[in-house]
Amino acid sequence: MTQTQPSPAQPSPESRYARGQRALAAIDGQAGAQVVASLADIAPDFARYLIEFPFGDIYCRPGLDLRSREIASIAALAALGNAAPQLKVHIAAGLNVGLTRDEIVEILMQMAVYAGFPAARNGLFAAKEVFAANAPG
Repeated sequence: MTQTQPSPAQPSPESRYARGQRALAAIDGQAGAQVVASLADIAPDFARYLIEFPFGDIYCRPGLDLRSREIASIAALAALGNAAPQLKVHIAAGLNVGLTRDEIVEILMQMAVYAGFPAARNGLFAAKEVFAANAPG
């Protein structure tokens, strides 16, 4: 049985992993690479899945831009109420893809309606930390 190889004129499609790495770098910059690296010694397969599925498959889908995806991610993580480290990464990512501090604060305040005041308050404190770490100067 012969295997079909892509012709030189038709490059092979980008792998899920390569596509995920590209998306992760565009969204999270160096912070995303640090999260993946932190998993290398305990669960390298999980690190690969993290790049391939959320970033290689979901974030690269058409239909929503990265800004909209980060709005959804910030809202969902704040509503969970138990994902402060991930929320901080996505707040920083939101800033990286064009959300303003005021928009992020509004997203988190909106969560008081659907997730409760404790979740919104915790999200606002997470944002305060991220904003301080990303302050100019």
